[in-house]
Amino acid sequence: MRHALVFSAVIASLVGANLFATENAVATGVANKFAPTIATPLPIDSILQLGDTFTTQDRRTFTLAERRGKPQLVAMFYSSCKYMCPLLIDSAKGVDHALAPRERARLAVLFVSLDPARDTPAVLAATARKHKLNLSRWTIARADATTVSKIAALLSVRYRKLADGDFNHTSALILLDADGRILARTEKMGAIPDPEFLKAVKATLQ
Repeated sequence: MRHALVFSAVIASLVGANLFATENAVATGVANKFAPTIATPLPIDSILQLGDTFTTQDRRTFTLAERRGKPQLVAMFYSSCKYMCPLLIDSAKGVDHALAPRERARLAVLFVSLDPARDTPAVLAATARKHKLNLSRWTIARADATTVSKIAALLSVRYRKLADGDFNHTSALILLDADGRILARTEKMGAIPDPEFLKAVKATLQ
């Protein structure tokens, strides 16, 4: 209960008037490729209430509320990272590969850059090609620095820019349900998935 209250306070401070972001998207005719239009309010502890705009590797813009309707894995990374971020991507791919085809079809994946100054859509597209990501289900996105700090706070991802332009940051995979509530997270990286995290993913996709 205490965790839910704290999370709600963070949401309220970050998104303000966006408590009903999904309803606003419906009202303005925004398409939702994840599910048919849903008019019910988002849960109070949903990170999808963040109404800021993101841009994908192919220059499409979206809000998190438009991703409502599918469970998803979410992580934060940056393209020029030499070690942990490639490992983070491989970890997400490891979870993906451990799923049955029917389960995999129901899961979306979102990676958000910590480095909007360098991670342009073209750079993100090159990153997706380099890692052979399935862009029918995977999205690599950027946003302005203020939005990056907001979503990092919601996901409990800590980061700090270093003098050389690299970042110290939390490397975590976070599982959201179809309404954007955090169900599980893991900081155990590797191509072989964290068993407990994989169990949570599979249970969510049932």
